[in-house]
Amino acid sequence: MRSNFKTSEQGTADQGRQSFIEAARRAQIIDCAAEAIAELGFAQASLAQIAKRAGVSTGVISYYFAGKDDLIRAVAAHVFATGEALMRPRIQNQPDAATTLRVFIEASLAFIKAKPSYPLAILNIIRAGRTEGGAPRYDPSIELPRRDGFVEILEWGQRDGEFRPFSVPVMVTTIIEAIDAVPQQLVVEPDLDLDAYAAELVSLFDHATRNAPITGASVTGD
Repeated sequence: MRSNFKTSEQGTADQGRQSFIEAARRAQIIDCAAEAIAELGFAQASLAQIAKRAGVSTGVISYYFAGKDDLIRAVAAHVFATGEALMRPRIQNQPDAATTLRVFIEASLAFIKAKPSYPLAILNIIRAGRTEGGAPRYDPSIELPRRDGFVEILEWGQRDGEFRPFSVPVMVTTIIEAIDAVPQQLVVEPDLDLDAYAAELVSLFDHATRNAPITGASVTGD
């Protein structure tokens, strides 16, 4: 007669498998939510629409998330974490600030190219405004690593004399806004060449930041 008794090792293994399955299901729901928000817009991306894409019931979503607001926070956190995981290995250990800035911009566009629905979902979440209670849709602090990264690079370049004097906060905001405009541009122009776009942004901000001598004749008024 076969016993139904499980050893502690078997119980731990079962728990591990269950945890893995639950984590995979949760990730699937988040991914489907990002796609729905990107494609349909925030208001139209209902839990029913997200559940349909994930192949689950709305009850399953409710098991993992307290409601749409909770799911939205998870989507935003996942998008920024995914972007950081993709970009950080490329950006680290570059020889100078100018190269690091170039690679950061290129990696940002590479992320958009690889996961276009992710940044567009964030854009649509932002456009939806605050919750009914007046709270942000997601924790704004999850954006800080990207902003702090650009600040660190630009300050590094100024210290080493690679970059000219300029307002670092203004330059950081300008770079981020230029990158964040790309997802919406993709909606208008789906065949947009993101590699060429990245090259243009790199050239633009290279000229905007570099500490290059002024060449050519000056106008003296004589």
